[in-house]
Amino acid sequence: MNTMPGYPVVQIAYFVNDIEAAALRMAQTFGAGPFYISRNIELSRAEHRGESCLFVHSSAYGQWGEVMMELVQQDSPGPSPFRDLYTPGEEGLHHVATMVDSLPRACDEYAAAGIPVATRCVTKTGINFAFLDALRSLGHFIEVYERSSPLIDFYRFIKTAAHNWQGEEPVRTMSLSGSTTGQSS
Repeated sequence: MNTMPGYPVVQIAYFVNDIEAAALRMAQTFGAGPFYISRNIELSRAEHRGESCLFVHSSAYGQWGEVMMELVQQDSPGPSPFRDLYTPGEEGLHHVATMVDSLPRACDEYAAAGIPVATRCVTKTGINFAFLDALRSLGHFIEVYERSSPLIDFYRFIKTAAHNWQGEEPVRTMSLSGSTTGQSS
C-alpha cells in the first residue's frame, strides 16, 4: 500500500457564494482575517479533467491561526474543481493546500497514493498549481503549489497583516499590483 505524502498544510479553503459576506462572517465568528479580496482572477492556462476550462474565480485570503484561510467563489460557468464538489448555491470545505519543492514530483507521489490530478493551472504571474482529487479518501481536494519566492512573500504578507490585527477593516480589496484598500463593512 502506498501512503499519502506528508506535506504540511499551509491553507484551508472554503467554497462560498459571496466572498465578501463569507469573509465578514469568518472574521466575526472565528477571528480570522483580515481578508484581502482579489476578484475575477483569470489564469494563463487551466485544464480540468483533461479539458481546457476558463476557471475564473474570486478569492479572499486571511489568516486563521497558523494557516491561511482562503474563501473562493466561481465567477465563470463550466466545469471546475469547485463544481465537482458543489452545485450553484452550495458552500463548504473545498480543499487544503500545501507548498512543495517540485510540483511534478508531488503530483506523482499523490497519484501513487491514489489521489490523481483533477486540475492543472498556471496563474498570470507564472505560478503553477494543481488540484488533486482526494474526494474518496478525504471528501475534499488538495491544492498543491510549487514553492516560490513570490508565493512565500504572499503568505508572509497575509500572516503579517494578521499580527496585532484587532478586527478593524476585516475585508480589504487587493489589486493585481498588490496594493490594498479597506472596505467599509
